[in-house]
Amino acid sequence: MSDVVQWLAQIKELKEQLAQAQQERDEAYATASNWQRLYDTEAQQRRTDAHLARSTLEELQLKLQEVQGDAQLRLKPASNVPEAIAQELENLEPEQLKQRLVEAIVERDRALQEAFQLTETLKAEQASHAQTRKSLTSALGDAIDQLAKYRAQPPKEV
Repeated sequence: MSDVVQWLAQIKELKEQLAQAQQERDEAYATASNWQRLYDTEAQQRRTDAHLARSTLEELQLKLQEVQGDAQLRLKPASNVPEAIAQELENLEPEQLKQRLVEAIVERDRALQEAFQLTETLKAEQASHAQTRKSLTSALGDAIDQLAKYRAQPPKEV
């Protein structure tokens, strides 16, 4: 009778250990799933941010090219300038010409600075994305390794 009671106690303890192991397994799966979801969300956000930064950079580069093109038109000899622009330039006083030139240079410099800042921001964002991807991949790998180790362990004996 004593053996039966002992066996029943061992069976009960093994069932509890099994339930605990299953709970730990489920928690490990949930953790791995959560890390994967976080990684996917972060990756999507980084892709969106990078796309927006690229679009803004392209727009600014186009604006810069337009400004530089306008400045080059003003610097060309009058024979190469379209008639309407040539007439406009002839009607302007030297001070007005200087003022327009200064405005164009200021606008060009501002556009160049903004393009540079956006380029630097994009580079920083790309570096941050790479670091985040590395960290999340590492964490996900660690969680999967722990789950694999847990699965590989033989059941604990009492």
